[in-house]
Amino acid sequence: MVYSDNELQYHIQCKKGDIGRYVILPGDPGRCEKIAKYFDRPKEIAHNREFVTYTGYLDRQKVSVTSTGIGGPSAAIALEELVRAGADTFIRVGTSGGMDIRVKGGDLVIPNGAIRYDGTGREYMPLEFPAVSNYEVLTALVNSASDMGYTYHVGVVQSKDSFYGQHEPEKQPVAYELINKWNAWMVGGALASEMECATLFIVATVLKVRIGAVILAMANQERRRLGMDDPKVYDTEGAIKVALGAMRNLIKHDKNL
Repeated sequence: MVYSDNELQYHIQCKKGDIGRYVILPGDPGRCEKIAKYFDRPKEIAHNREFVTYTGYLDRQKVSVTSTGIGGPSAAIALEELVRAGADTFIRVGTSGGMDIRVKGGDLVIPNGAIRYDGTGREYMPLEFPAVSNYEVLTALVNSASDMGYTYHVGVVQSKDSFYGQHEPEKQPVAYELINKWNAWMVGGALASEMECATLFIVATVLKVRIGAVILAMANQERRRLGMDDPKVYDTEGAIKVALGAMRNLIKHDKNL
C-alpha cells in the first residue's frame, strides 16, 4: 500500500501529525491510558482492533503511546505504520517470564538482543542477522533504571510465537524441539522469555529507526522448578517509569545534537 501524508494508516488509524517521533509500545491496549496519564495534555487519537494510540507531551516534546497487541505480526504492523506516520524512536514496555535464576519476579529486564524464535522477523531478514536494540535507547534505559534504583538485568531475551509452547511444551507434537532449545538458551544465559522484542528489533533495524525495550519479569518458572522462592509481580509501573525516564533522556540528548 502507498499512503499520502494525510492518509490514515490502515491498521493504527493514524496519519502524519497525529503522533510524536517518540513512541512507547506496550502490548496491552489497556496499558495505553495508564502510560498516557504521565503525558502533559494527553489525548486519545485512535482505537482500532488491538491498536490504541494516545498522544501528549513530555518536556514540551510531542510523544505517543501505541499498543501492539500480542506477538510479532501485530507488533510489526504497528511499527511499520508508526514509522510511516513520522515516528523514529521507540521503547517497548512489556512483561515476560524469567529464565535465568537470577531474575526474580518484579525485576526489570533490558534486552540488548533477542533470540529470534519468532516467525515474522524471518520475512524481513534471514536468521543469521541478529536482533539487537539500538545503543542510544539501550543506554538511556540503563541510565534511567539505575538512576531510579530499580533492580534490572541487561542481556538476551527469547522471543517466541507460542505462549503455551513455552508453558506446556510437553503437550506439543514438537516437544523434543521446544524442550531442547529451551535448555540450550538457558545454558547460553537467556534472561527471560517474551513475544515481541526480536520482531521489533529486526523491523526497526530494517526501517533504520531506534528501538529498545524494558520488560517486567512477572515470575520465573525455572526458580519455581528448582524449589526457589518465586515471587509473582504484575504491576508494570516500574517499567513504565523507566521507559518515560529514558524518553526524557533521549529527548534531551537529541535537542543537544
